[in-house]
Amino acid sequence: MTIGRQSTRPPGWAEALLRLSLKATDRDNVSGDLLEEYRRSIVPVRGKTAADWWYVRQVAGFVWRATWVWALAFSAPFLVRTAYDWLVPTTDFQLRAELSTYIGAATLLSIGLWGGWRSQSFAAGVVIAVVASQIAAVISVVGGGLLFALLDGPDVRQAIAGSGGLDEVFFLPFMMIIPALIVGSVGSAAASLGRRVLRT
Repeated sequence: MTIGRQSTRPPGWAEALLRLSLKATDRDNVSGDLLEEYRRSIVPVRGKTAADWWYVRQVAGFVWRATWVWALAFSAPFLVRTAYDWLVPTTDFQLRAELSTYIGAATLLSIGLWGGWRSQSFAAGVVIAVVASQIAAVISVVGGGLLFALLDGPDVRQAIAGSGGLDEVFFLPFMMIIPALIVGSVGSAAASLGRRVLRT
């Protein structure tokens, strides 16, 4: 029974995600402690399936702590621009679009750089950027829904129709996974290169 328990492992993807979300200096200790608790305390009491769900929830907590500030930093400009588009209508969106694009790209680059530097792993920077973008998407959609509920009226509906419609508010944030993958990779590659340069 003990031998079987010692060979029991949580989902491999969850273990990998945990290790990518941790600082390089914490990776072995935290992942080892969590694995030990999973095997010794959780599997014997709850069984393998429930223990796996427990492990995934623990990993989600670590990922959340590693990404929530970045997710807020990425979603806040989107929500500010959405409110501005609705409250200060215009037909010329070029400056607003450029500004929000530069801010978004700079944030994703920073996330990838921070994630890659912190964990000393290229993959970690990319994963952190992608996860942060999708948490930001949820925040943006919820925030956009609240803005719509608070500001709804004929003038706001007309401004929404002239600024891309509600589709832009509720679906575009989830499409940010693609730039997060690309720009996060650039940031993480810069972190890897920076570490190599500093080591020489």
